[in-house]
Amino acid sequence: MLASGGLWMLLLLGVLIVTTGLPVWTLLIAVASVFAVIGSVSGQLDFTILSALPGRMVGLLEHDLLQALPLYVLVGVLLQRLTLADRLFSSLQRLFGGGSVGSSLAALGIGALIAPMNGSVASSSALLARLVAPRLGAMKAAPATTLISVAATIGVVVPPSLVLILLGDAMLRAHTEASNLPGFVLGEQRIVNTQDVFNAALAPALCVLLLWIAVAWWQARKLKFHEARTGIRWSEEGVSFIAVLTIVLLLTAVFAGKMFAVEAAATGGTLLLMAALLTRSLSGSEWLEVLGDTLALTGALFALLVGSSTFSLIFRLLGTDRWISDILVHSELPRLWTAILVLLAVALCAWVLDAFEMIFVVVPIVAPPLVFMLGDAQQTAVLLLLVLQLSFLIPPMGYAVLIARSRSGLQSVGTGALLKALWPFILAQCAVTTLVFLAPSTVHLLDAPVVAASQSEPLSDQEIEDQMREMAQQNQPLQAASDRPEMAK
Repeated sequence: MLASGGLWMLLLLGVLIVTTGLPVWTLLIAVASVFAVIGSVSGQLDFTILSALPGRMVGLLEHDLLQALPLYVLVGVLLQRLTLADRLFSSLQRLFGGGSVGSSLAALGIGALIAPMNGSVASSSALLARLVAPRLGAMKAAPATTLISVAATIGVVVPPSLVLILLGDAMLRAHTEASNLPGFVLGEQRIVNTQDVFNAALAPALCVLLLWIAVAWWQARKLKFHEARTGIRWSEEGVSFIAVLTIVLLLTAVFAGKMFAVEAAATGGTLLLMAALLTRSLSGSEWLEVLGDTLALTGALFALLVGSSTFSLIFRLLGTDRWISDILVHSELPRLWTAILVLLAVALCAWVLDAFEMIFVVVPIVAPPLVFMLGDAQQTAVLLLLVLQLSFLIPPMGYAVLIARSRSGLQSVGTGALLKALWPFILAQCAVTTLVFLAPSTVHLLDAPVVAASQSEPLSDQEIEDQMREMAQQNQPLQAASDRPEMAK
């Protein structure tokens, strides 16, 4: 009964999220506190263990990946305030020929360029709702809302987004826990890191993006609306070219491992700050609003981190994580079918939670047994990303769809009409997810070659003797130095 208490925690949390509308971090702390008190009163939990929480919070905040979080938030806020994103959209729209096709492809293009640097689905949705929605006025509300929703989720799978960075860190811990489960064979694999997740996600992300471009082009051709062509402003095109080149270089540097995510975020933020100062794009009051929004969003994300850490601590003290792992590992169903059921459960959770809540709360619970069942941590990471992205696009509760409908200012659209416009994008997403599930090799196309230890040639007797002689010569000066005090006496 003690181990099943964590499931009651999750159930109560889900009900409160849907019914109360309170911030999730407050609900996480409240639910964890209630169950901690119940466990302490019943004598099943040691309440003094909670005194470890402050030290745990400090340790988390010292993590270099989390230091990038406020920088990503700053970049997202600045992109919403500055005209850079507007210029990029206009340039992409002209590049793709204008009209319905140009606007649709430009929406996906701006999502692919900015979403990885924008930090979160919420920030991307807010930016695209402000930027893209007014330019899609000639479209019907359903396809316009669909484009905004789809473009906002691109940053979930395209490296090096903040979602990918945080998931990479979570997968490192999950792979470590899975390697300790009975029956798991690590073999020639090594524990994955964030760079491994980047490499694994790139090919599936490109497949999703190309399929979505094809769907957007096919749908836009049937809309057939045209806009007045504007003349080319070479100064605007030059700014757009420099911006695109800078974004691509920063993303490539992080992906290739030449820069840390925090360095790329800091560089992008610094360049945007310099551009805003040189062009005098923001007034004093607007700068205060930028800083205020950045602090508010950063505080909300760190509050979510504190809440999820408190929740997961009580959850683990109850032993629910080990109980769930035992049930899944010893399931009588074939491992692949069990993995499918776990992914469906993740999709259901992601339907009502955002990406950060999923990574902080749900992924640490399901990822270790999922790695055990699939035997591949990189495949597991990519499948989790694709499932998250898919759930965000399913109305009416999908996170990206929910924000696009509420913030775009477009006409209200029914769920049926929205599903009709979304189903080709959802079908393409399902196709790539199925491909990754059935063909794990698709996530290993960019893996660095690993040289097994057995492939190295053994040392010869002469090489061993030479090494022993060098070690003896290095120890002689140390022995002589230690003998000098004795000689002086």
